[in-house]
Amino acid sequence: MNSLLQGLSSCPSFIRWLEEFTAQYKAEQNQSAEHRYLSVTLLHLLRALSCQEVTEDDVLDASCLLEVLRMYRWQISSFEEQDAHELFHVLTSSLEDERDRQPRVTHLFDVHSLEQPEITQKQISCRTRGSLPPVSHHRKSQHPFRGRLTSNMVCKHCEHQSPVRYDTFDSLSLSIPAAVWGRPMTLDHCLHHFISSESVKDVVCDNCTKIQAERILNGQSIENQRTTFVKQLKLGKLPQCLCIHLQRLSWSNQGTPLKRHEHVQFNEFLVMDIYKYRIPVQKSSQNELNQKNSEETTPGTKDGIAVKPSDAEQPSGAKPLFMNGACSSAFLMSSGTFPLAAFPECSPPVYLYRLMAVVVHHGDMHSGHFVTYRRSPPPPKNPLAVSSQWLWISDDAVRKASLQEVLSCSAYLLFYERVHSRGQHRSLELRAED
Repeated sequence: MNSLLQGLSSCPSFIRWLEEFTAQYKAEQNQSAEHRYLSVTLLHLLRALSCQEVTEDDVLDASCLLEVLRMYRWQISSFEEQDAHELFHVLTSSLEDERDRQPRVTHLFDVHSLEQPEITQKQISCRTRGSLPPVSHHRKSQHPFRGRLTSNMVCKHCEHQSPVRYDTFDSLSLSIPAAVWGRPMTLDHCLHHFISSESVKDVVCDNCTKIQAERILNGQSIENQRTTFVKQLKLGKLPQCLCIHLQRLSWSNQGTPLKRHEHVQFNEFLVMDIYKYRIPVQKSSQNELNQKNSEETTPGTKDGIAVKPSDAEQPSGAKPLFMNGACSSAFLMSSGTFPLAAFPECSPPVYLYRLMAVVVHHGDMHSGHFVTYRRSPPPPKNPLAVSSQWLWISDDAVRKASLQEVLSCSAYLLFYERVHSRGQHRSLELRAED
């Protein structure tokens, strides 16, 4: 739990979201709000870990977080080792539950409650058997780790594409592909493995069935045509804060769990353009769409399908995009500066992320210990600054660390935060004003 809190406290966007979200509880001036709401308790801990809030004790006690989680029906023991990734989803799902809590609406047939004006709205509950309709929320109230995956299926026989399906995610859980001798494993390999297409056999294709029915003139009924579909995942909406989980659990031939210790190369900066889903457009409007500098026209995609970096279409005279995890050691000497900034001939990324924290697990699948590499908190005078100094934190032990040490560790969780250009900042400000 301590390592996860250190990682979350290094994400300024998540702290700002908690500050805006907990503003609704400012009317409650008593201390009971901290023990009732997860967002208030979590904000207090993260602000203290990021040196934005002064605490009376030298050592910060996070047991209050476990107490408030018990109110959300999570029974987590402080004496047992918890998986950092599982605890991350416990926190995000509990925050979603808190966000979806709204005062119940009285049913029109509940006359008894309607005739009692002394009952406040928060005390009124519905006594009918029917479930209440969900209350819609503004998209802005979603936490910054919330993203969206797209899944589409294409028939290999008639090339008919089924409607795109959208699913939400709070973290990208990437499996590590089988290692190739003499070839280093990079974060790009894990991301490509995650979105790689797969064949799904024996699927009913409505379009093939329709075509077959049109060929039969006598109106005889035909069976549903079953063909093979190609399924692929893509990233429909990239979040402001990106949590990447590297799955290090594997199974032996005897069925015993094993931990994978190989190093997966990652960089201080992460480019996600080639993994972004782009809505397919007509060829006639393709030229006009390419001239617009918008997030929907993402390089590295072809007809809504993400392609490999070597296959991505690049403008004439432009070099390929930055390779995640394949960075030269020369770039490591200039911490805090995106390497492509020194090469104007390279394609500028749209979805650029900066590494904020890394959670590492030492041990095997049965026991171990989590430590965190994170950026040093910014000074109080400049809270928006991003420090280039890294820290190694293990519970109450803290020491300085270099960027080379951070990039050489066997990461379990990676916390990235999106970096916006000046033009994107202006676009976000105008969108907020509207």
